[in-house]
Amino acid sequence: MAEAKGDVTLRIEDAVAHVTFDRPEARNAMSFAMYDRLAGICDRLEAQRDLRAIVFRGAGGGFVAGTDISEFTAFEDGADGVAYEDRIDATLSRLSRLPAPTLAVIGGAAVGGGLAIAAACDLRIVTPEAKFGVPIARTVGNCLSAANIARLVRAFGDGPVRQMLLLSRFLDGVTVHRLGFSSACVPPEELEAEAERQIARLCEAAPITLAACREILGRIEAGPPQDRDIIERVYGSRDFREGVGAFLAKRRPEWQGR
Repeated sequence: MAEAKGDVTLRIEDAVAHVTFDRPEARNAMSFAMYDRLAGICDRLEAQRDLRAIVFRGAGGGFVAGTDISEFTAFEDGADGVAYEDRIDATLSRLSRLPAPTLAVIGGAAVGGGLAIAAACDLRIVTPEAKFGVPIARTVGNCLSAANIARLVRAFGDGPVRQMLLLSRFLDGVTVHRLGFSSACVPPEELEAEAERQIARLCEAAPITLAACREILGRIEAGPPQDRDIIERVYGSRDFREGVGAFLAKRRPEWQGR
């Protein structure tokens, strides 16, 4: 068996989870072992109900430069490709349903599977020099699943995704910010400070409201949404009563997540 390459690490501090793709010598290209590690981290995050934000970064200033192509040499037929895409779909679906808002901090290449990981997050911060694309038509000659392409279309729009897929065109941070893909585009030296500002904003927000908004957005993606149970849960919460009382009293609300 080939030696495992790279790692994905988790650190939780002050109700904020920090997930790092750690393989800088390969621009954090994901080995299958790293995907397994990410799935294990999802297990832990899904069980952690007191989180206020989950932040994804790449080690060494980059993000994730796709999947390690050497992993594909073991594929024998199309069934292996189906199993691989199913595996990626399952992982990204879990990322999009984690129990707290997710933020991708992108200072370098987010390519192929790395772009899909970024698109599965709620929010993204980029630098002007960051690089985004899916050049599979001129490199490996594989394809993305329908679920992943749909996720990219929602994030970028149909036209830019066709350019990335069909022309193997790369977009820079300025362009993806203009398209609405990122919540901020800042110089590299300001990336972490901007991340801290957005993390703080998420931590200050009403957690039940954020959860409801994320759940409704997820249902919209899946089809015509049903929302009455979510609305009832939010308006029946202690946090809602606290928010009304605090607003009328002109004081800062103390959110409890209940």
